[in-house]
Amino acid sequence: MNWLFILNKIADWRQNRVSDRNFYIIASILIGTVVGIVALLLKVTVHRIEYALQEVQAGGKGILFFFFPLIGILLTVLYVQRFRGGKLGRGVDSILYSVLRKGGVVERDKMYSHWISSALTVGFGGSAGLEAPIVVTGSAIGSNMATELGLNKQQRTVLLAAGAAAGIAAVFNCPIAGVIFAVEVLLIEFSIPVFIPLLIAAATASVWSEILYKDRLFYIVAQEWEVSAVPFFALLGIVTGLVSVYKARVIYYAENFFARQRRPWRKAVIGGLLLGLLIFLLPPLYGEGYVTIKYLFEGKTQFLLANSPFHTLRFREWAVVLVLVLLVLLKVFATMLTTGSGGNGGIFAPSLFTGGVVGFAFAYVVNLTGIVELTPANFVACGMAGVLSGVIHAPLTGIFLIAEITGGYSLFVPLMIVSALSFFIARYFEPYSVYTKRLARKGIWSQSEKDRSVLAQMQTEGLVERDFIPVGPKDTLGHLVAVVAKSKRNLFPVLDLEDRLVGVVLLDDIRPVMFRRDQYESTLVRDLMIKPPAIIESGENMQSVMQQFESSGAWNLPVVEQGKYIGFISKSAVFTQYRSLLLDQMNNTAQSGV
Repeated sequence: MNWLFILNKIADWRQNRVSDRNFYIIASILIGTVVGIVALLLKVTVHRIEYALQEVQAGGKGILFFFFPLIGILLTVLYVQRFRGGKLGRGVDSILYSVLRKGGVVERDKMYSHWISSALTVGFGGSAGLEAPIVVTGSAIGSNMATELGLNKQQRTVLLAAGAAAGIAAVFNCPIAGVIFAVEVLLIEFSIPVFIPLLIAAATASVWSEILYKDRLFYIVAQEWEVSAVPFFALLGIVTGLVSVYKARVIYYAENFFARQRRPWRKAVIGGLLLGLLIFLLPPLYGEGYVTIKYLFEGKTQFLLANSPFHTLRFREWAVVLVLVLLVLLKVFATMLTTGSGGNGGIFAPSLFTGGVVGFAFAYVVNLTGIVELTPANFVACGMAGVLSGVIHAPLTGIFLIAEITGGYSLFVPLMIVSALSFFIARYFEPYSVYTKRLARKGIWSQSEKDRSVLAQMQTEGLVERDFIPVGPKDTLGHLVAVVAKSKRNLFPVLDLEDRLVGVVLLDDIRPVMFRRDQYESTLVRDLMIKPPAIIESGENMQSVMQQFESSGAWNLPVVEQGKYIGFISKSAVFTQYRSLLLDQMNNTAQSGV
């Protein structure tokens, strides 16, 4: 008896015994429990692997740091190639795609494939985070559980987001940040009732985190801040914003580079060796990097070069500054080598790592000048919030996450200043986050007004009308008139012998000659046809389609697939489906309220 069978039995029972509203709450608790435990198991598994490897390399003077990440990447590639057919569907953007285009449906295998692959990658020292795999895993559990329980599309999407919120809440023991992350990053639109299942799932996951994993990621480290430090927090916000832009652009170019490489094993070996070299030279690049952040909170800079060939320089101030700068610049490369060469991990933890290093470096350099004495721990916390806010374009997530995981609620105002400035600067230079940029390039994502988010859910394939009667360019006017008599349409595609569109004939254009029988044989269709003002490619995104309608002024535009005509799309059909989707969203939201 598997758990899907059990869910089916629960669905049958609840239809007769429990109202939809109450069952929605029960489903949220169930998702919070399952996702919370799964997320904690991933965290514990990775830590156990890391501890075991630390024992192995204890006498190796750090040289094994060179090989561990390569082994992890090779194992991940082996798993993906052997059991996943070479495809894994990495990243939070794959979940966003499910929300936008698939009604919140997430493939079942994502309930475990990201768990396994990220444990192998990060456990062996891959320079990436577990948060994105946890979000994908939690979202898949929420989506599939909702499907098996017979919930509608809107409810499935909300429970998908609840799974993501529960994953973040369990790993960091921060339920509020988990909910805000789900709303800021995953949900296109939301109403107050949507918060309820997210809050329930996140709170449930946090309870399990308290029961099963009492260790906090960071302990209470924040100290009181002074008003005189506000200009420095503002300056840190600008710096973290620029660092976020740097990270986003490196990620963009690195992803394009690795996407062009077609040999998975070759990529794994080369990428793994380069990653091993970076980690061998700069050991803080190993794994998620949270251990380094703990040291920075405590001001223990001597650990930055521990196990490094340059450990003899660990007490030199200029060496500390140099290492901090290198960590900021190279962490994103280490992360992209990890994921681009075949490993699995996210940008969440690397962003926190980079932000913490930026914050500490900022305070450390200012303190060296003797101008003022800043509290490094406060700037580490604010730097983490700033880079995270700028990279994923989610300032509220950055603020509440850092406040919760560090116990730094006293830093709320500095966190707000740094996160807001970083977000605005990053968004000015990079309109899309690292999660939405790939979708935006495909025309799937838009961050503007609500109507565009609805358009993003529409697909051209479902709007194509195929009941137009085609004619050939060498057909006579008499033949065309006979076609007009049989057609209910007022335009006619003109196709060559290979079904390629060469023009269109408008009924209004031929009215003056269609009753001149003396021209029926002498006048050909090619003499009457015109070129269409625009042509739509099958699969083209709806924002582009609407732009073509607006620029051409046409009411109907032809659709082709690889040059061959397949039908027309009308503006009225687009508006009809738009209104239908909008009404569905409103009705489903109302039905999903608790």
